[in-house]
Amino acid sequence: MRTATVKIDLTQMVTESRNPASQDIDTLSTLDMLKVINDEDKKVALAVEQTLPTIAKAVDAIAAAFQQGGRLIYVGAGTSGRLGILDASECPPTFGSAPEQVVGLIAGGHTAILRAVENAEDNETLGEQDLRDINFTAKDVLVGIAASGRTPYVLAAMHYAKQQGATVACISCNPQSAMVEAADISMTPIVGAEVVTGSSRMKAGTAQKLILNMLTTGAMIRTGKVYGNLMVDVEATNAKLVERQKRIVMEAAGCDRNSAEHALNACNGHCKTAIVMLLTNSDAEQAKGLLTQHHGFTRAAIDSNH
Repeated sequence: MRTATVKIDLTQMVTESRNPASQDIDTLSTLDMLKVINDEDKKVALAVEQTLPTIAKAVDAIAAAFQQGGRLIYVGAGTSGRLGILDASECPPTFGSAPEQVVGLIAGGHTAILRAVENAEDNETLGEQDLRDINFTAKDVLVGIAASGRTPYVLAAMHYAKQQGATVACISCNPQSAMVEAADISMTPIVGAEVVTGSSRMKAGTAQKLILNMLTTGAMIRTGKVYGNLMVDVEATNAKLVERQKRIVMEAAGCDRNSAEHALNACNGHCKTAIVMLLTNSDAEQAKGLLTQHHGFTRAAIDSNH
């Protein structure tokens, strides 16, 4: 087991600096304390806005990987790792994607999802081994996540991914970090000092979550998982989602509930197929054929029949 022993200079990290706006936060009333936190949180979306061009590059790279049968792999430690796992876990129910298409890895494994694992983030060997264990290849895209931009576990995974010839991106909140230097695509929202000094689960974590939302949502849109702004590949795994499917078909096809239910029943509850059926006056098999011809893009399947 190889664990990093390099000296860490926290003074050079923006995320470790002290925030003058919150230096006396322990003396404030509860409401005023929360106002300070809220005022700092308002800065996060603006910081993310500055990184949109590089986020767009990452989205396009991920979409291209998906179209070639590749995967999106998130690698992080602590809060960053948990955020990656959260985003990955939400993709199958939201977009009907395969569970293995977006994967979140965290230093320390499953135990670390719920509680900290001592020294896990400093273990470089595991960063590489975790990618080997999932048969990471050049077809995949790796996104390293760490507010500090220097986590050894994440850096080791990034270096291994580069050696395989894969596209490597990173999300960090410190400029000119080791992760930025190692990445092909660097998404670096500078959110500034945290309300509680060094507590990067706060603004930095929020910025990471916003970007992760964009990466998967953007890539899923680019690969035909969304029609208009409707999640037309949603899987009906509970009563709420069964109802959502009906509403999606009604919205997309401009039809009544009975028509939506009938179409969904005819195609085993596949929203896209039901929508194409209704808008092209075709049966389930014809609608499936149109979607196959157009690589799952609902709009293209509908337009081709007009």
